[in-house]
Order: sequence, then structure tokens, then C-alpha cells
Amino acid sequence: MMEKMIFGRYIPGDSFVHQLDPRAKILFVFLFIAVVFIANNAVTYALLLAFTLLVIVLSKIRLYFLINGLKPVLILLIFTFLLHIFFTREGDVLLEIGFIEVYEEGLRQGIFISIRFLVLVFITSILTLTTSPISITDGTEVLLHPFKRLKLPVHELALMMSISLRFIPTLMDETGKILKAQTARGSDISSGPLKERLRAVTPLLIPLFVSAFKRAEDLATAMEVRGYRGGEGRTRYRQLEWAGRDTAVLLVLAVFAGLLWYFRT
Repeated sequence: MMEKMIFGRYIPGDSFVHQLDPRAKILFVFLFIAVVFIANNAVTYALLLAFTLLVIVLSKIRLYFLINGLKPVLILLIFTFLLHIFFTREGDVLLEIGFIEVYEEGLRQGIFISIRFLVLVFITSILTLTTSPISITDGTEVLLHPFKRLKLPVHELALMMSISLRFIPTLMDETGKILKAQTARGSDISSGPLKERLRAVTPLLIPLFVSAFKRAEDLATAMEVRGYRGGEGRTRYRQLEWAGRDTAVLLVLAVFAGLLWYFRT
């Protein structure tokens, strides 16, 4: 499961979403996070799902690939759904089995919150899947440029975010390899009492941390020998160009937000 995780990975392509300016995509994601909270009924959540599917289609990323790569997140999604089902006690009782009671409002909130969580994960994943880490770094740095007046280390913050995104899939792959190696040696963390599982995780975490620190040290050494001294005086090989389609995407999102507001109850 670890090696299939897609968050932080970049898939080269020529889709409409791939061709957008990284600044437009980053702004789109942050604005979309706010727009999601406008939805509050069945119609608006249906529109939210339809809009998300449209973005996926435009990115040319297969829905099956997205779902298969987000299985660890889907576990959290199911947990969130069950949490609302069992602990929200409002409205009529729909199902009663012993001490377990499922209320109408609990089911409604469980479905709505799960949809909200799902579309946010899909949209943020589309950002990393269709935008290279270096483009995310450049876009973030340009968007945060006004904060330089407040002495904020904008370049360093953008670089750290880019490195973090870049190494998420690497660490996941490394975790999968270590897990397979430990399993081949007779270690099993998928069965047995909880105490035994926690004890079996230790041989997994130690080599993972050692590998992570080694990669960090190698990266720091590589940056140092190449003369990296921060963002001052640096130029960019790839220049960002804002096109009409980038403005159009943000306008479409604004229209969609207005549509959701119109159908709110």
C-alpha cells in the first residue's frame, strides 16, 4: 500500500491542467478549500462532486489511479463517516440494533463531511500530480513575494515545501521496501495483539529514520557543493508566464462559488 501512495508524486503530461501556470493552480487549490465550505445540502454537494470530476477529467488522471493511490486516506475517510454515524444524535432514528442507533442527521453529516474530505484530497492530489516540484517552488515563492517586506524567508519556505513534497513518495517507497525486508525475516505487524504489533514497528522505524537522515545529509551536501546560498541574487531558468486560461480558471471557480451560494439552504 505504501508504494502505491500518490501524494507528492508528479506525472508528466500535456493535459489542460498540466499546462496551467503553477501560481494559478496553487491559488485555485486554496480558493477551492474555502469554496468547499459553502456547500451545505444535497444539491450543492452533488455540484461539488461534479466539479471535482470535471477537474479530474481535464487533468487526464484516471479516477481509478487516484482512488487506488489514496487507499490510506480512504481509511481515514471511512473512520470520519462512522464517527458521525455513531456520535451525531439528531433527527429521526433510522436504524436501531441493540445499543447502536443511527440518526438521520448523523447519516446526513457523515455523507456530507466525507464528500467534503474526499474532494479536497482529490483536488490537492491533482495539484501535485500535474505540477513538478520545481514549478510548485517557483509558484509558491512568487505568490509569497509580498511577505518579503515582513522579513519572511520566502525562498527558503518555498524550497522546504518543495523538498517535503518531493520526498513523501520516496519515503513511502522506502517504507515499503523495509516492510518487505522485515516480513521476509519473519516480522509481522499485521496480526497479533496490539502490544506485539507496536513492538514489531520498532525495527521498521529505526532504518526508516536512518535512511531519511542520510538522504537529508546527502541533499545538504549536494546543495552546498553546487554553491547554494539561499534565494538572494538567484535567477530562474524557467520563467513563469500567466496566460488567459489561468485567469479563466479562477473566474470559473468564482462562478462556481456563486452557483453553490445560490443553491444553499
